[in-house]
Amino acid sequence: MSTAILRLHYKTATHKIKNKISAVAAVRINWKAVYSAAFLFCLAMLAWYIVMVNQLTKGAYLIKSYNKDIRTLTTENKVLEAGFAESEFFGKVGLKARKLSFEKTTNVIYLQLLQNSLAEAK
Repeated sequence: MSTAILRLHYKTATHKIKNKISAVAAVRINWKAVYSAAFLFCLAMLAWYIVMVNQLTKGAYLIKSYNKDIRTLTTENKVLEAGFAESEFFGKVGLKARKLSFEKTTNVIYLQLLQNSLAEAK
């Protein structure tokens, strides 16, 4: 009895498999459409690549120009800091001179020293 049941299951299983194979074989693939879709996909990816490389180039150029601007502004800042420190120093010196009642020199008078007036070191 078991052999008969196995044969029955085998026949039904092989029949089901043959039906599935014939159903898959009945499906026709339109290769022209598949190739056309693949070609369009490749063109789209090429266009996307060109756009991304363009964006990358623009970004690199902007970074380079911004770095150049940063360098020029840094040098200008150093010059301005030095000028500010110098003007602040001269402002303090001028204020101190006014407090001590200094005057601007107009006539310079030199003192003449005699040869014998200085001590000689031995």
